[in-house]
Amino acid sequence: MALQCTPQIAIDEGELEENFVRASGPGGQNVNKVASAVQLRFDVRRSPSLPNPVALRLMKLAGRRLTDDGVIVIDARQHRTQERNRADARERLAALVAEAAVPPKPRRPTKPTLASKTRRLESKSRRGAVKRLRGDAGSD
Repeated sequence: MALQCTPQIAIDEGELEENFVRASGPGGQNVNKVASAVQLRFDVRRSPSLPNPVALRLMKLAGRRLTDDGVIVIDARQHRTQERNRADARERLAALVAEAAVPPKPRRPTKPTLASKTRRLESKSRRGAVKRLRGDAGSD
């Protein structure tokens, strides 16, 4: 079964690596005995599931969760049970991939309006006049 991120992008189970570790958060008496926290690892650079532009945007979006090897590490330890932490980590990875799948809107340069040009020039001339008045008073 694959992790469905967008209608076009699904990550195969074999590409995800899960490690279960002891969590420091909630868990009651089990907190020191049960490995309920999940470390989800996903190798972005070697993933055949992601198109190249999406992978590049995903690596930029991942920030400090990305290792030097191009692996995204998501740490989920919010819930008491391993199953809920596992689902949380997968949801967060899917949301990150879905955000990276949206291409950025291209910037279209615009020209300044006539009114803004006029305002700019008036403010420059006003500032220049103030500076001119600061000069020497001249010889009396």
